[in-house]
Amino acid sequence: MSFSGNVKSELCRAEVEKNCCALAEAMGTLLFANTFSSDCIRIVTESRDFGARLPRLFRKGLGVSFDQLPETNGSGKLTYVITDPEKIQKVFSACGFSAQTSISLHVNFALLEKECCRRAFLRGAFLAGGSVTDPEKRYHLELSTTHLKVSRETGTLMREMELTAKETERKGSSVLYYKQSDSIEDFLTAIGAPVSAMAVMAAKIDKDWRNDANRKTNCDSANVDKAIAASQEQLAAIRKLKKSGRYDTLPEKLKETATLRREHPETTLTELAELHEPPISKSAVNHRMRKIMSLASET
Repeated sequence: MSFSGNVKSELCRAEVEKNCCALAEAMGTLLFANTFSSDCIRIVTESRDFGARLPRLFRKGLGVSFDQLPETNGSGKLTYVITDPEKIQKVFSACGFSAQTSISLHVNFALLEKECCRRAFLRGAFLAGGSVTDPEKRYHLELSTTHLKVSRETGTLMREMELTAKETERKGSSVLYYKQSDSIEDFLTAIGAPVSAMAVMAAKIDKDWRNDANRKTNCDSANVDKAIAASQEQLAAIRKLKKSGRYDTLPEKLKETATLRREHPETTLTELAELHEPPISKSAVNHRMRKIMSLASET
């Protein structure tokens, strides 16, 4: 099962106990469903858990049953349909609309005065028209509806709940979306999926750890490359001094450092400093190497 499917399964595990929340969730489901018109109500889903929840939700929140249910042994997408005019009228009335006069659908804020009902509405919207990407791959959660006014009003509701989402349009649908892990965590927690929110958080921590480890590895690799390049320059200077005959005339301290560099071409300056008898500081080694290279440049 996909991560999005797991989120919907978690959301469906809790029963809706209050009638007001059942109505709010049902309204969210309808406004983000495939079809919600005066002629037909159609909800299509791939989630078996959401499919099992829908008949109970509609009976409790709207007092209606579906005219068409998917086959119990069917596979693929599940389709739930209401075509009975009286049932549709009852649904519209319960949501505060009129099947005859409502030109465009909207969010009935009068049904969402309580915080629990607002969360239930967003849960229904996500179950019907939402999806979330596996956080191991990338961060993306969205709510999609064909009703522009519904999308804008839902965006307003989310801002009031401090769950502000970005908005866009895609192929005739209005989309509210998040691309930040912390925003996705907050939204999932708000609608009743704290376990999934923790999974997003865990994925973020794991990614940050891996990225930090990669940065450190890249930094260490860069430092090694710089050390090797510096060592090669130092060895070239020493060879130049030997070729010119000036190597044997070097002061003993410089000659000791040059000899150790020739014997240990891959060591860092810190390691080279510890090889001296007695050990000296890194800055002392660095000073001696600069002097050697300066003498070589004069040759």
